[in-house]
Parts: sequence; structure tokens; C-alpha cells
Amino acid sequence: MATVLPPPSKRQRTAIAEKAHDQQTIDAIPSDLGSVRVHFYDQSTGQPSGAPVAIPVADATVKNLELLLNTLQGNDASERVPYRFTFGADGQVVDIVNDIYRTLLKPGLRTTEDTISLHYTPQAIFRVRAVSRCSASIPGHGEAILATSFASSSSSRLVTGSGDNNVRIFDMDTGTPFYTLKGHTSWVLVASWSPDDTTIATGSMDNTVRLWNPQSGQPIGQPLKGHTKWITSLAWEPYHLRQSSTLQRLASSSKDSTVRIWDSISQRIDLVLSGHKSSVSCVRWGGTGTIYTASHDKTIKLWDSTKGTLISTLTEHAHWVNHLALSTDFVLRTAYHDHTGTIPSTDKEKIVKAKQRFETAATINNTLTERLVTASDDCTIYLWSPPSSPSSNAGIKPVARLLGHQKQVNHVTFSPSGTLIASSSFDNHIKLWNAATGAFLYTLRGHVAAVYMSCFSPDSRLLVSGSKDTTLKVWDTATGKLKEDLPGHRDEVFAVDWSPDGRAVGSGGKDKQVRIWRH
Repeated sequence: MATVLPPPSKRQRTAIAEKAHDQQTIDAIPSDLGSVRVHFYDQSTGQPSGAPVAIPVADATVKNLELLLNTLQGNDASERVPYRFTFGADGQVVDIVNDIYRTLLKPGLRTTEDTISLHYTPQAIFRVRAVSRCSASIPGHGEAILATSFASSSSSRLVTGSGDNNVRIFDMDTGTPFYTLKGHTSWVLVASWSPDDTTIATGSMDNTVRLWNPQSGQPIGQPLKGHTKWITSLAWEPYHLRQSSTLQRLASSSKDSTVRIWDSISQRIDLVLSGHKSSVSCVRWGGTGTIYTASHDKTIKLWDSTKGTLISTLTEHAHWVNHLALSTDFVLRTAYHDHTGTIPSTDKEKIVKAKQRFETAATINNTLTERLVTASDDCTIYLWSPPSSPSSNAGIKPVARLLGHQKQVNHVTFSPSGTLIASSSFDNHIKLWNAATGAFLYTLRGHVAAVYMSCFSPDSRLLVSGSKDTTLKVWDTATGKLKEDLPGHRDEVFAVDWSPDGRAVGSGGKDKQVRIWRH
């Protein structure tokens, strides 16, 4: 009697269907369309790369466009750079996802008679692999974990703040606690590493900011007192703006409607930024020397960090402003640390490298532009592009109003490349937007409860999100599809961070455990 094979499993049937679909898609480009002329332009400078080139439509895929552009620029096979291509016309920006035919010719945006102008942006040369497993689950905290943050240089150290009043530093290589930092008398709401990894700052419900030495686990001086209500956010002065290698300044925002700038060496208040009429929910210190604050009084304010004077007030939102992010957040956080792991030997070289990385990330069309995105309880997001010179900041209008979320938007973040924005909302969804124009790209559906925050991988190709539904999910930003589902937490996930070197994700939440996720 012949052996009867069992029917294919659901996974096998799905794989067969996807393979058949891919094969049909590959054959879908007509072979009789001839050629199309393509002209490449650098997104950062606006300058063309050579003359227009005729390409057969059947071969005009992203991979071949990358190969052609690298050839035009004279890059060797070992120096080839991956690129992201966009087409912009009539105020509309379209990402070239697979090929020119499906993206531009088939929808009728362009014909083979036109010269197509493609703007290219270099993508990360390194590639981060999606985390897929929980490599460690570390107990220790006695209450919910409210903040997690990796060190600026690597994935070997993670700091967490908890409702048990303690701050803990974990050794990620061994999955064990390194130090327990005791001193706060109430919940630790926020924790932040300095760009050079020499200091950790924490803010608490006890109205104080504390500084810690991560090497010894000891507090640095006394708690920084001045706020009359709890601390909501912390921001370090960018490394390339420091007046000396030892002087570190820190900005803290509070429920008491003020922002205070501290000298971390003398531990005194340098400036007090008062002007908001309600709780200041978020503060960011920009690379051009501007401090950005978001508040529950529905406004965003821009301040001069040297004089402490108000530059401009942005008033478009109709409800509390919950969060803000800068397009240069990643390079300001990592300063002179990059994917090569090469650290300059002198302080002067470190400042030069940090400034060079910032200017590279912030330059668009030969102009230094630090973009700003704000999220609010009015269910909207605004994209802003404040001028780099403080004197011209009067009357700033938003670049775009990003609509689509059905409930309050809790968190926004730029990708390290500065090309994407991810917004997390209480409507259970994450949305991806084009960071240049604010155009909607994808809705990432999968969570079944509120999404508290999300974080991009260092190469901008992946996004991890933490939710009230107890799961983390990893998404592919190129397609908007789910890459990995990461169950494991027993309760809500409040905080998540992707290490700057891309090797690990750290998460914490209501189940009091820190979980480390790796590939």
C-alpha cells in the first residue's frame, strides 16, 4: 500500500502561496516598454549625480538602481552603499519600494517619455538583524519598570528606573544586575545616559534629579533640588556644544511648568525657563543650541540655551502636547560613537567627530535643518522645520499636519536616518510617516491594546513597539509588515529601547522584570 503524504500545514500553504505570488509579481513587468530616462539627485545637497541615464523598464528595480548609482559615483564593489530612492512631484513624495514600473509608470505618475528625477538617501551600511528571542529575563525591581535606556556606546549596559524608587544598571553580556542605585524617595520616572557614557541622570516623583557614576554605582554629589513637582523628562546638552570636555549641562522638565538647566559639575541651576502655563511633558536639546519644550498648555516653545530667552511659541495643537522628537535625536544621543566602534583619542577629536555626525544628519539641500515632530491628545501630529538661526524663528508654520490616529497620540520618534517618523497611539496602532513631507506611509496593525512607545533600530530598517497587550512587536519599515511577535511579558510593557549598536532590545513594564531580546 502506497504511503499517503499528510496535507501541508498552514505555514507550508502560506509559504507556497507567497512564492506563487512573488513569481507572478516578477513576471508582471511588461518586456516591451523600452527604456526610461532617470536622473539621480542627492537628497542632502540637491545636486545631480551625473547626467540622465536610460534604463530598460524591465530592469529598473531598486537593486539595479543602487548598482547603477554606485557605478556612477565610482564606488568599488567593497564600498557599495545601499540607497533609498524617492520621487517627488506636485507636493507628493513616493518611495520606490520595488521598481519604477509598479511605483510610477503603472499608476500613471510618469510615462516612459518623461525624465524621472529620483532623490537618493544613503542607508546604513550595516544591517541590524531583527530580535527574535528573549535571551534573559532579569528580576530585581519591586515595582513596575517605568524607564529603560541603553548606554550611548554599546549594548553592554542598560539602566532602568522603577516604581520601587530604585535605579538599576544591568550587565547585558551576562544578564545580571550590575549596581542598584538607591537615593530617590519616590518613583523613578526617567533615566538618561550622558552622550559620553560618563554619567547617568535620573528624574523622580520626589521632585529631584540625581546624577550617578555608572562605573562605581555611586551618586555624584547631592540631589539637584529646585523643582516643586515631579520630573517628566531629561535632556543632555549635545556633546559638540560643550564649552569644555568636563562641563556637562542637563535640562529637566517638570510638572511644575518649568524647565531647569543644571551645571552637572557645580550642581547649580544655570537657567530657569519659565513661560509654560501647565505641566511640561517633554524637553529636547537640539544640536543648534535650541531647547524645545512641549507642554499640557497646548504649546511648544523654543528657547535659546545660552541666554535662556524664549525664541518662539508654536500654538497649532488643540489639546495637551504629550511628546516631541527631533530628526537628530539619534546622533545627539550617540555623539562620537558610531557603528565602527572607533573612538577618537582626544577630547578635541571627539567634539569634531560629534559635530560632523550631527551636521551630516541635519543637512538637507545644503541647509542645516533640525526637524521637529509633536504628538498630542488632539489625535494629531505636527511636523515642523524651524530655521537654524534663532533670529528668524518668529511665526513658524508647520510643514504638515499628520492625521489618521483615532485616539490620543502618546509617543513619536524619528528614525536614525531622519527619513521616517513613527507614532504610537492609544488606538492600538503605530503609523509610519515620511519625515520630509509628513506623507502617510503605513499603519502597523497587530497590537490589541494601547501602544505606549516605539523605537527604531540603528539602521532604520526595523521598529520595535511596546504595548499594554503585554507584547513587543518588530516591524519592517520598508513594507509596514510584522517581522517578529515577541510575547513574554506577563503584564503591560511601559518602556522599550533598542541599543545604539543594534545588538539587543531592552524592555520593562508592570511585571517588574527586565527582558533582553536578541536575534
